[in-house]
Amino acid sequence: MAKPVIWTIDDDPDVLRAVERDLRRHYGDRYRVISADSGLSALEGVKQLKLRNESVALFLVDQRMPRMSGVEFLEKAIEFYPESKRALLTAYADTDAAIRAINKVHIDHYLMKPWDPPEERLYGVVDDLLDDWQAGFHPEFDGVRIVGSRWSSHSNDIRDFLGRNFVPHQWLNVEGDENAGKLLKTTECNAECLPVVVFQDGTFLKNPPIAEVARKLGLRTKAEFPFYDLVVVGAGPAGLAATVYGAADGLHTLLIEREAPGGQAGRSSRIENYLGFPTGLSGTDLARRAVAQARRFGAEILAPQEVTKIRMEGPSRVLTLADGAEIGTKAVLIATGIAFRRLDVPGLDRLSGSGVYYYAPMSEAFSYRDGDVYIVGGANSAGQAAMYFSRFARQVTMLVRGESLSDSMSQYLEKQIGATKNIHVRLNASVTAVEGADRCEKIIIQNNKSHETETVPASALLIYAGAVPRTDWLAGIVERDAQGYIISGQHLMLEGKRPTGWTADRDPFYLEASVPGIFVAGDVRHRSAKGVTSGVGEGAMAVKLVHQYLGLL
Repeated sequence: MAKPVIWTIDDDPDVLRAVERDLRRHYGDRYRVISADSGLSALEGVKQLKLRNESVALFLVDQRMPRMSGVEFLEKAIEFYPESKRALLTAYADTDAAIRAINKVHIDHYLMKPWDPPEERLYGVVDDLLDDWQAGFHPEFDGVRIVGSRWSSHSNDIRDFLGRNFVPHQWLNVEGDENAGKLLKTTECNAECLPVVVFQDGTFLKNPPIAEVARKLGLRTKAEFPFYDLVVVGAGPAGLAATVYGAADGLHTLLIEREAPGGQAGRSSRIENYLGFPTGLSGTDLARRAVAQARRFGAEILAPQEVTKIRMEGPSRVLTLADGAEIGTKAVLIATGIAFRRLDVPGLDRLSGSGVYYYAPMSEAFSYRDGDVYIVGGANSAGQAAMYFSRFARQVTMLVRGESLSDSMSQYLEKQIGATKNIHVRLNASVTAVEGADRCEKIIIQNNKSHETETVPASALLIYAGAVPRTDWLAGIVERDAQGYIISGQHLMLEGKRPTGWTADRDPFYLEASVPGIFVAGDVRHRSAKGVTSGVGEGAMAVKLVHQYLGLL
């Protein structure tokens, strides 16, 4: 974190050099001393410091300066740094003005020129001012800041993207955070610019696409090499496991992820049935640990980046990326998981991101403290969300289409939900409409047996209503079932015959698709056992099969 700043401003160059020298000699180890020869130039510098979220401890300003006096400068500077200490440098003739300024802009002290010797006339006063400032000082956040509306879907998308890519960031809600208004004033932006993303170097983007934010942050989207032993597509549990084991086994491994590491599991608030973690861990923690582990073994990770095509060139498989780049590899593992299934409900798309969320980020829970939250779905992901949001919301209601939770939820989680007083489960229930002007305000619930409907107030609607594979880009390349899941191994063998177009003189390996050298693992695989644990297991198993495949080349 940068040192707090002491600003000294004087239009007399000899005086400015002298005071800057004395301040640096005594305070340079703890503070950064900045000087300016006019109030106007200093004010521009103050704005830049504010954009970089640096702290100013003290303004030491000459009163008599052309175009902008010391008091006039302080009147403007304290709009950006109201907690900073303020002192005037004055000549004897200016003492009356300095005293009047104490009441006008709450100057903390004034110093007479000359201040020699500084040990007697300067340091004692400045020490007291800095001690007082330090007593109430709270370090500024050192990271990316987002100014936006909680009801803006794009603001929420950027927050989710940063969180899932492990980028430290601060959210400033323009509806209720005074710091948001101050930052908008500093950037000279208005509501039409939202969201505004301010970076650590003081630069900012107005209403940027996520790809532009990623580029600005320096997230890697271009491969370092043209050819790899193994390319893993998808960074959910299966893809992360394969990347870790592939790199650990000495394979030159590249992982490509279109959004952020973790996949659907990365949005889980708590995974409690994962081996080796008796108290559970969040999906974010699991993804973060796996990414660190993969990088430690030398794996390369591109995110956000998307694979759009794949073609065969002899023993090589060539992947085309969204930016047109091509990467060659000996083997490919498809581990793209599954995407949430969108519901066809009136009002839902219009209010998506404004109180309506598919697989809601955990950060949204704080926004619904004491609210009424409804959750659609009855599987583990919905149950984990209900448990997490129940810590903040007044009431959480689960809307489950089936007859019981037991049909789709782990028993340990069902028991936890039953023991949580502010979680209510409504069985045989569906949402038929969402209402609200600019955010979710009401939902209509239908009883699936009686077909009776009820309109209830709702602070938020969270949807965990199943998922579908995203494999259209593989159409015509590998065999898929009617739902789009990739078929592999023995499921390709019909009546003992190998799949059409199969070129190898052997049967497909267990996790191998209908093209030799293309493997599949995790939820995207036909007839896979869905879940984090099975995905990790399949990812590890796939690497062993890749080794067998490479040994035959």
